[in-house]
Order: sequence, then C-alpha cells, then structure tokens
Amino acid sequence: MAFREVNSKVVEATVLPGQRLFSQRGAMLAYKGEVSFTPNIQGGQGGVMSMIGRRLANEATPLMTVEGSGTVLFGHGGHHVHVIGLTGDTLYVEADRLLAFDGTLQQGTMFLGSQGGVMGMVRGQVTGQGLFTTTLKGHGAVAVMAHGGVFEVPITPQRAVHVDPQAYVAHHGDVRNKLSTALGWRDMVGRGSGEAFQLELSGSGSVYVQASEEKL
Repeated sequence: MAFREVNSKVVEATVLPGQRLFSQRGAMLAYKGEVSFTPNIQGGQGGVMSMIGRRLANEATPLMTVEGSGTVLFGHGGHHVHVIGLTGDTLYVEADRLLAFDGTLQQGTMFLGSQGGVMGMVRGQVTGQGLFTTTLKGHGAVAVMAHGGVFEVPITPQRAVHVDPQAYVAHHGDVRNKLSTALGWRDMVGRGSGEAFQLELSGSGSVYVQASEEKL
C-alpha cells in the first residue's frame, strides 16, 4: 500500500483489490474509484487481544477498514502528517497519532512499564497518553499526525537522545526509554509545562518528534 504526501496535512493512499488499510474514523477527505469504508472492531491484524489491550489502555481509537480499488485522501483536524516506512521492524506510537496504516502491519499494545519500568509508567502520566502504547510491526507504511510537522532524530549506541515528552510522536528500533528530571532554563523563566522531565531514548533506531509541545 503506497502513501503519498500531497502536502503537509494530506496524504493520498492507493487502494488495490485484495488489500486493505486502516484509518482513523473521520479521516477520509475524498476518494476516487470503488472504495468501501467499514467500521473496524478487531483492532487491525492484532485481532481480539489487540482490541482488548487498547480498551484496557483507554486507547480504543475508532478505526475504519478501507478496501476496494482507487485512491483516498486522508487528513484530520488540520494536523501535520508524516509518513513512516517500516521494513520489518516495530513502530511504537500513541493510538491518537495514527491517521492511516497498511493492513499488512500487525497491530498490538505494549505496556510502557515493560520498556521503562516505573519510569515508563510515569512517562504515561506526564504525557497524558496513558500507560500503554500501540505497536505496528512488519513491512508497510504508517501515516502519523502531529502539530507543527515532524522531524526524525537518529538514535545511536554512542549517544542517547533526550526529547520533551510533550513533543514525542513515535519511535522504532532497538530502543530503551526512561524518564529523567531536568530542571533547566525554561523552568526558570516560567515555562514549566513539562520541560522539568525529559524522555531519554538509547540504543539504535529513530525517534520522531513534533515541532510543538501541544497535544493532539
């Protein structure tokens, strides 16, 4: 399934017979061809257990199954859109960030504490995104939403990357995360909206960061 960025806020998806993709409900802007849109209650390829995990995590973002033959334009809320390609690895992303993704990807739910222990749980509280995150694994593409655009920061074993938790969008690779306290100049000038905490990501992979601290 091919995603093409039309502009910073719209992507076009090519839908082919026998294939499917999933999108956030209400994200379809326009389409051409014979394309159907069906409410999805299975949580993608992750099946029932994925759906249960998402509901327990309060991440039951409504999805649509998109099938047929044609092209579809997706966008939502005027948010900036960024397409991430996966080549067999796993993307960790908050459910409300998902705009659309290939049906070939296996969807699941991961407890944040399994990557960051207690600090992983704290991260969920600080970001307001809960204690779970969505995983997408396999070969395909994912269109994610963000404020102010998205940029990719490589993570290498030689040096960890520190990200404001409010600006975090997603990450992939063999990456570990933990939350650390970092009182800095922003707090001194009264911008204590979350800069007192930093999300530290180490290992090998990439993290996607939005150019804003505003939540979706």
